[in-house]
Amino acid sequence: MLFVHDDLTDEVRELYGEGSKELGLALRLFDLIRLEAPRVTVLTVGEQIAQLIERHGHDPFALALGIGAAGERVARQVNDETGWFPSVRRVDVTREEDGSGGYRLVSTAEEPLDVQLRDLESVPSLAVVDDTVFSGLTMGTVLRTLQPTVLSRTHAFCLRCVADSLPKLKALCPVSAGFAAEGRILEDVSFINASGLVRRVGIRRAGRPPLAFFDRPEWIKAWFPAHADGILAICRTLNRLIDGV
Repeated sequence: MLFVHDDLTDEVRELYGEGSKELGLALRLFDLIRLEAPRVTVLTVGEQIAQLIERHGHDPFALALGIGAAGERVARQVNDETGWFPSVRRVDVTREEDGSGGYRLVSTAEEPLDVQLRDLESVPSLAVVDDTVFSGLTMGTVLRTLQPTVLSRTHAFCLRCVADSLPKLKALCPVSAGFAAEGRILEDVSFINASGLVRRVGIRRAGRPPLAFFDRPEWIKAWFPAHADGILAICRTLNRLIDGV
């Protein structure tokens, strides 16, 4: 099962407006993606936040660390609905391909991760927030980098996850998730963000420019075999319109 997180439609609507060519293409893209059901499911931000709130209740945290731009955005969106995260700070890290078929977590700021997390000893309660927990590499690395005294008063959050990845994180600290997918990573379940289909943010590589998923058409054909050609064409067109490339 492939879960496609729609982080694209609202952005395009906000940037270009109702009735725009860009929004029309984004909506058509999701029409084609949904035709791949039941093997492919589209997830929305609202649905995932609603599930997170329904399953969990929390008092406000003194500080929330959003992992990357996506984690920071999620923390602010959840706070708008709950008040859990009145103070949000970004941790500037991202996952990139290591050139050997795996991934590693790297800092996107001048300071390495341990320096970014150095000044948290006085924080009485800490939330660490990301949009997705897939293998647990990103969240797990951030949590293990915290000082043990800080980790002892930390709670992790995500909008969506692979259920099998949660136990090793829960061994570090409590975890609250919105949508949890059952199954084996990559074999039974996978997640992608729709923005990565269109913009060159989905695939980060060591020492090389990032790619969009459409730059690897074999991935698109594997994910959406019945409608790959149409999806590829829309992704390339949207990339030219939005990013001018």
